[in-house]
Amino acid sequence: MELSNSSRKDIGNLGEQIAAEYLRRRGFTVVDRNIVRKTGELDVVARKGDVLHVVEVKTVLCDSFPNDATSDDQYDPSVNLHAHKIQKVARTAEWYVASKDWKGEWQVDGILVWLRAHDGLARVRYFPQIL
Repeated sequence: MELSNSSRKDIGNLGEQIAAEYLRRRGFTVVDRNIVRKTGELDVVARKGDVLHVVEVKTVLCDSFPNDATSDDQYDPSVNLHAHKIQKVARTAEWYVASKDWKGEWQVDGILVWLRAHDGLARVRYFPQIL
């Protein structure tokens, strides 16, 4: 699947779909997606056991996958997973948890998705409990 002419919104949506599938394959149950509130947006809300996971997904289109050995990779979606963004997600998650009357534990996680432009293959990295 060629992705180089896709919009940022399309790339983001595809990344969120990939992240949700990644979580499902690891035993999570996806309970909500794309929740929008004045305080921000929640990309994926999933449950595993008795813990609710609010997952912020960052996706980037790249020509080739980053080399794990280098820290200054030009294709690094984690630059958008910064403290201010995480706090915004946490505020929205607090509203979500209260609105669902959730009494158990919850946490904010992150998923980084790299999509290779010429064939649509993905690389995913999951970061539990980023807050």
